[in-house]
Amino acid sequence: MQYLDNHKRQADSTVIEVSNLRIADRIPLVVILGPTAVGKTEIAIQLAQSQKGEIISADSRLFYRGMDIGTAKPSRAERDGVPHHLIDIADVNENVSLAVFQAAAHQAIADVHQRGNLPFLVGGTGQYMRAVIDGWDIPKQEPDPALRLVLETWGRKLGAAEIHQRLAILDPQAAALIEPNNLRRTVRALEVIFHTGKRFSQQRQRGSSPYHTYQVGLIRPRTELYARIDARIAAMLQAGFVEEVRTLLEAGYHPDLPSMTAIGYRQIAAYLQGKLSLEEAVMLIKRLSRQFVRRQANWFKLDDPNIHWFQIEPGTLDVIADQIRMFSGILPSES
Repeated sequence: MQYLDNHKRQADSTVIEVSNLRIADRIPLVVILGPTAVGKTEIAIQLAQSQKGEIISADSRLFYRGMDIGTAKPSRAERDGVPHHLIDIADVNENVSLAVFQAAAHQAIADVHQRGNLPFLVGGTGQYMRAVIDGWDIPKQEPDPALRLVLETWGRKLGAAEIHQRLAILDPQAAALIEPNNLRRTVRALEVIFHTGKRFSQQRQRGSSPYHTYQVGLIRPRTELYARIDARIAAMLQAGFVEEVRTLLEAGYHPDLPSMTAIGYRQIAAYLQGKLSLEEAVMLIKRLSRQFVRRQANWFKLDDPNIHWFQIEPGTLDVIADQIRMFSGILPSES
């Protein structure tokens, strides 16, 4: 709790002055991005090991303690091998807002750089990554509890997908970047729209980034990616995913908590509550995961000139490592 409180205060008060920074004065930051199950974790760990790097997680699912199997959280051995930051920073019933994450990520990156190491920002949560990379000036819009309650009640009555369609009418750009089943984010977008009279998508202004970035995008053929997603889900179930969700429910964490809206958790909770069969829950997880991959593409576009895309195949890791050495000013080591 103290960790989040510190960064809530920092999010409210800290402004990074970067408008006059030259590229040479900006902190070097390697970004590893791409769709779920593409292999970001494995690639990032190997790169960080070879580049004297530390990893800052930009995956919103990894914030929460006790949510390990269903989030494909890096193992303890992997985290012992390479320092990781912004993993297990909150309890399941806490909320890590975009502004809080941004402040915590800025601090973690600065700390890594100060230690003389190379920071790696790694993840697939596009909104969180862009807030850091692009230096978003996030408006300090205070929550409106009464309006939020009305919208949440409306959302539960109509269903998450139906209220998401209402958002798509008011703000198509915002709706395109929010999963249809994510009632919390849909409600937040509508709350800001109704409170301010402005589109939610217009209120996240791009600022000046304090970083000199090298952005690595990882891709695989879509059929291969879907096969990896299916294999990952099967491995999660074998590793005890159902029992992990059961433990969370027995601890009093409700399936409607923002953290529990992560793909897989709500569906397994529905199975445990007798609302779905396990087969139905697994099929739904696979379908939602594929939809999520397509939605991630809205954040990470193949024609983005700032992203260097690499298809993962034999030899790709060495090519990326050489590019990062050139970027960071480190010459390839002689064999």
